Amino acid sequence: MTLKAALAASRPEDKPGAIATWAGTLNRFRDEMQPGDVVVAPYKPDSTINIGIVSGPYTYVAYAPTHRHRRSVAWKKVGVSRTVFTQPALYELGAFLTVFRIRRSAAEFQAVLEATDDSVEGVTRLVEEVAHRTSSDAETTDEPRASRIERHTRDFVLETLQKRLTHAEFEEYTADLLRSLGYQARVTAYSRDGGVDVVAHRDPLGVEPPLIKVQCKHQTGAIGAPDVQRLIGSQGMNELSLFVTLGSYSRDAVSIERTRSGLRLLTGEDVVTLTLQNYAALPQRWRSRIPLTSALVVDDAADS
Repeated sequence: MTLKAALAASRPEDKPGAIATWAGTLNRFRDEMQPGDVVVAPYKPDSTINIGIVSGPYTYVAYAPTHRHRRSVAWKKVGVSRTVFTQPALYELGAFLTVFRIRRSAAEFQAVLEATDDSVEGVTRLVEEVAHRTSSDAETTDEPRASRIERHTRDFVLETLQKRLTHAEFEEYTADLLRSLGYQARVTAYSRDGGVDVVAHRDPLGVEPPLIKVQCKHQTGAIGAPDVQRLIGSQGMNELSLFVTLGSYSRDAVSIERTRSGLRLLTGEDVVTLTLQNYAALPQRWRSRIPLTSALVVDDAADS
């Protein structure tokens, strides 16, 4: 029995197009990938990219409830911000949960894998140099389906907030984003007090609890536990803490959020989601900096 036939028999509810996609993915994962190959894996929860090297053969774990098809990977670079890569590279990477070969932008991901300076600034400079040397006028053959367009839009919003806003503007943007959600918010002049940049509240006068103290980090790197602890240290009775960054958080920082009531950590992916959901309510000043429009696009399932 062929792989397609076996998949069709085990997944009778799937359309032929979906069966072909699954068969291609499994074939590449099982037969084409080899130890030593470089793997680029987008991590959707915080919109970062992990890069590693295949370190073992294909195995099938029949008793596992999920992820029965497996390969060992030695992850060399984790939590890399999408903002360090060029838009063509991000577009080629796409948003599909599948396995495919990166062709046009492979040099960018290889450069990040081999980088000795892991700072966002250092990696960005390296990628720009590589992209300049390897740039091509060849047109992409990827179809602009819904998921690719959505991911491209999210990358555009994140890159705009990171590269075209100053830290002070990011604080003002955060305050306006909270206003679009129905809060009263103002940027503070605090220089101590846990680095509080914005205060927000529900009532017009700001005298009724709870008061929300917000710290903004205009960066795409990972925020560690010490920064989160400092914000918590400023939290008084009937007050809440909100940390807003364009990057992600370390495992220790996330653990603090899970055990600490009144604390919320917003990642860059969260900020982008709130921006898209409340775009019409944002002031024109920001909508002109992040120009977006609504459009109907081809659904990913059109040929499935």
